[in-house]
Amino acid sequence: MAASAPVFIDVDGSNIAVRQTPGAVPGVVWLGGYKSDMLGTKAETLAIWASREGRAYLRHDYSGHGESGGEFADGTISKWLAESLAVFRRFSKGKQVLVGSSMGAWIALRMVQELRRAGDASVAGLVLLAPAPDFTVELIEPMLTAAQRQDLEEKGFFAEPSDYSDQPYLYTRALIEDGRANRVMTGPIDTHCSVHILQGLADPDVPSGHALKLAALLPADDVTLSLIPDGDHRLSRPEDLEMLKRAVGDMVKRAA
Repeated sequence: MAASAPVFIDVDGSNIAVRQTPGAVPGVVWLGGYKSDMLGTKAETLAIWASREGRAYLRHDYSGHGESGGEFADGTISKWLAESLAVFRRFSKGKQVLVGSSMGAWIALRMVQELRRAGDASVAGLVLLAPAPDFTVELIEPMLTAAQRQDLEEKGFFAEPSDYSDQPYLYTRALIEDGRANRVMTGPIDTHCSVHILQGLADPDVPSGHALKLAALLPADDVTLSLIPDGDHRLSRPEDLEMLKRAVGDMVKRAA
């Protein structure tokens, strides 16, 4: 199924690309990971699933990602969160299930906090894949080498080779400093909705212990943690995608 052309909205000076498929509620909202875009395997798999189910589906690219404008190096969690909230508020109607992959899980958890603070209780479920909330604080900062710290201080960024792209990943001082202001894993996390976490035990980027720590901070009676023995960080094998569709379908039914 060929993806339709996106529409664009301006969010704080960035041209944000959005795709929306109308359908039944609860709708599904996709939130991608760091350096990922809304035409990736998992996002497209859910688009096909939602179309077949007649389910509303909403996705966008953060600034500096995919078809959206802006520079990747200017991005922070706060900036990408603001864009995600703007898209959500403009395009979604009724109950929604947020599906967040890697960094997208962090964005999803912060969205719930901000929406509830504003009196919006429309998020009715969360599906989090290889969740990486607080990754700048929990996973990057403790592992910084002396050379990386020097680059952050002198250049304002450091670059690392990526297994997922031929271009290195940039991590900026602004991203890391802003990450500290957006931490969610500092105490109990009240999502006010059910949560399903999918985590690969062979994930080289986000260790399974991070997902276990997150699960321990969530309301125990509303959390499902599915550990995939040979699953990596992508979780994009056919069997992983089938599990994703089942998890989202089940969450939609619960949210309804």
